[in-house]
Amino acid sequence: MSRRGLLVIGDVVTDVVAMHGASVMPGPGAPSDISAEIVLRPGGSGANTAAWAAHLGASASLLARCGYDSSEWHIAELTKTGVRPHIRVDRGNPTAVVISMVDSTGERSMLTNRGAGELISPLDWEDALLDGVGHLHVSGYTLFSEPGMALGRLAMTRATSAGISISVDPASTGPLAGFGVTRFLGETALAGMIFPNRDEALLLTGADTPERAAGMLSERYRTAVVKLGSQGGLVAVRGQVVARARAVPAEVVDSTGAGDAFAAGYLAAALSGADATEALESGCRAGAECVALVGGRPRYGLDMKRLYPIHTD
Repeated sequence: MSRRGLLVIGDVVTDVVAMHGASVMPGPGAPSDISAEIVLRPGGSGANTAAWAAHLGASASLLARCGYDSSEWHIAELTKTGVRPHIRVDRGNPTAVVISMVDSTGERSMLTNRGAGELISPLDWEDALLDGVGHLHVSGYTLFSEPGMALGRLAMTRATSAGISISVDPASTGPLAGFGVTRFLGETALAGMIFPNRDEALLLTGADTPERAAGMLSERYRTAVVKLGSQGGLVAVRGQVVARARAVPAEVVDSTGAGDAFAAGYLAAALSGADATEALESGCRAGAECVALVGGRPRYGLDMKRLYPIHTD
């Protein structure tokens, strides 16, 4: 069986995106009724990565947990982008929700309720999920709850036993710091690739530059792909920076999901046989495409006729 597929383990989120147009959110004493363009979008770091990978031609599947309130919508949205969803529907909890407030520069601040996503666990795992998979990608958000961490351990152990490569995305500096850097490094020791952004790379290493951080992380994970936003990105392998790429010019509308798209672009290219430089450039192109859109997903024009089973508990 060909092992070229990508399995992502991560979160599915209902994104409420508020484009308020101000340079900063008003502070205390300022008017509380602020005009904004507000839209609802499917999101979640893991789901975004899977959707962009499928959009870019990879055979992508997603293991995630949705709530009772919006699971059908999320499954339909994933399917339309070409993702094969393996979704457990939680009858007692709603789907995770993020309120994303986007300013005039495209930067955002977020309010998060992790909902059902926080309860994903080894009970959601089946070894058959690895059939045809060549690479496992784990969103760091999965690891920030005890049941999710147990699932991450199980999935990475099973993938390692099957000879499947593994990558991890640290997710966000806030929860990463709360979880603990040493703990995170230990829990992800089986991964051979890491996708931090600049701040996450510096937090994980204590280094003073992204280049040094990438080198240090690549000594632990073998490959470190550091996302640098408007500065592009770089790749280090076994302690040495081996590739750099500039950002692709883009009109920044909303930065939501740009890092997820970047990781997907890199992985989709790597799974098709691209070298580090080509994969990095693919990541930069995907990130640029993402920031030009509202929300963290690619737009689709697919008429998917396949139906996928929905498990409930």
